[in-house]
Order: sequence, then structure tokens, then C-alpha cells
Amino acid sequence: MAFLMNQMLGSKLKSFADGGGEGGSKAGADGKETAESKGMSREEFEEYQKQLVEEKIQRDKDFATKKAERANLRVALRDKYRLPDSALDGAMIQMAGDDVDLPEELAKMVDEDEEEEETNDSFLHKLQNMDLDELKTKAQSRASELRQTAEEKCVLM
Repeated sequence: MAFLMNQMLGSKLKSFADGGGEGGSKAGADGKETAESKGMSREEFEEYQKQLVEEKIQRDKDFATKKAERANLRVALRDKYRLPDSALDGAMIQMAGDDVDLPEELAKMVDEDEEEEETNDSFLHKLQNMDLDELKTKAQSRASELRQTAEEKCVLM
């Protein structure tokens, strides 16, 4: 029970004992961390802060690059399937720089899909480009030729 009371009221009692909590606080007056609160010298703390900022910049840059790669993939897929373009994807690619490429794995997947479609599309493409009137006339002429040869060879016809 004493432990529970100490946990609940301990911080409030310390603030009364320190004269409002101003002298014993390890954080600065504005609530920010200081070198003393981290247990470092001033130079070490400044170096630590600089590393944190550099890491944040690098994370942001990597994140923007990943977003641009995804946008680039969406653009490639829209081109492939003849879908309308998105201005948001174009803007995202421009923000990250135009040198953004598709990741290798995603590029392989898109290429494999294109190869499959080319093999499957070849027959359909030929069928779509065929002239139906010409095919119809050829079929009719061939049928009439077969009928004539059959009449000549068969006595019953």
C-alpha cells in the first residue's frame, strides 16, 4: 500500500520539496532536453543532436524516393493498361527528381507480364486485324469449288 501511495503522490511531493520543481528538473526551462538531462558533455550533446537531424533528413529522403518509385510503377501500369494518368503521381515523381527508376523486382514483374501478354495477344491481335470481308469471300469461293468438284466426281449429285 505504501508503494502505491508513493507512486501516486511521489512526483507531486517532490515538486513541493524542490520549490515548485524548478531547481531539480533535468529538462530545460522550456521543456527541451539538455546535455545534463542526457548525461553528456555539451559537445557530445551537440554532436548527438546533429546526428539526429541528419538521420531524419536521410529517412525523409528515403521515404520520398520510395514514394516516387511507387508512383513510377503506377505510371507504368497506367501506360500498360491504357488508363488515364494521375497528376498526383507525376508531381510526386518530379518532387523526388526525374532520375527515379522502378525497383528491379517490380520492373521484372512488369516485363514478365508484358511478355505473357505479347504471347497471348499475338493470336487475338491477328484476329482483330483480319479483314472479315476478304475472309468471307475466300470461304464462299472455296465452298463453291468444293461443291463443283464433288458434283463432277459424284454421280448422285
